[in-house]
Amino acid sequence: MSEEKTFRNDDEEDRTDLDNLISEIALQGLQNLEESTAMSEEKSEIRTLSEEQSTVKSLLRERLREHIEQAAKAKEQKLDPLSGPETALSLEPRRTAIIVIDLQNGIVGMPGGAPHSKPAIIANCARLLAAARASGAQPILVYVGGSPDGDDRLKPTSDQPMRSTGPLPPDWSELIPELDRQPGDIVILKRQWGAFYGTGLDLQLRRRNLATIILCGISTEFGVESTARDAYERGHELIFAEDAMTGSTAESHANSVQRIFPRMGRVRSSGQIIAALKG
Repeated sequence: MSEEKTFRNDDEEDRTDLDNLISEIALQGLQNLEESTAMSEEKSEIRTLSEEQSTVKSLLRERLREHIEQAAKAKEQKLDPLSGPETALSLEPRRTAIIVIDLQNGIVGMPGGAPHSKPAIIANCARLLAAARASGAQPILVYVGGSPDGDDRLKPTSDQPMRSTGPLPPDWSELIPELDRQPGDIVILKRQWGAFYGTGLDLQLRRRNLATIILCGISTEFGVESTARDAYERGHELIFAEDAMTGSTAESHANSVQRIFPRMGRVRSSGQIIAALKG
């Protein structure tokens, strides 16, 4: 009897151990299943994210391709500012002034000038002046200068300060002879880029009832644009002689001619302006 009881107890203990082992295996299997499911979900999320990234990359590549094609097309067309839709150019010479900016010895003698060469824009300015005088429009010749000691020059703290090499040559501010200055021409001395501040230009325009301004000279993005902005804010009609001005770089000239000037007035060629002056 005692041996039978002993065997029974041993059997029960074995069964209990087996049940415990089965439970442990089942629990471990469940944990493994949960981990496997989590890993599968994580992999699925990674696949989904990868697919989304691939889609975004494809869209970016497509946008980049379109941008490159547009840029190539724009470059091929050269974004000619005179090729777009134009309003008819009709001028009343007696109410029109042509303002020539900074065609003086010191500035014309500086290196550079793009996209038009300085001899080319000087020739076109001279043609415009001759047509203006013949039609009765008012020539205004603007030059930049100041006191011999330079104390009336602007001296801002800037990232790209204007270069100064000491006193300027005596003839630095003299107008170039190609302008063929006449007794009826108005001459304006300015001390900064723009021709309005601190000068008599606004008074001369208003008292002579000059409402329309033709602008040309050097440089497109400095003297010409600064004067144009002031004139625009004073309510003047503006016409820009694109081939009678040039910039320090072709890019800066294009920025003014293509993006700024069309919002303030009309961009035309010298030939078109001369034809309008002649009527």
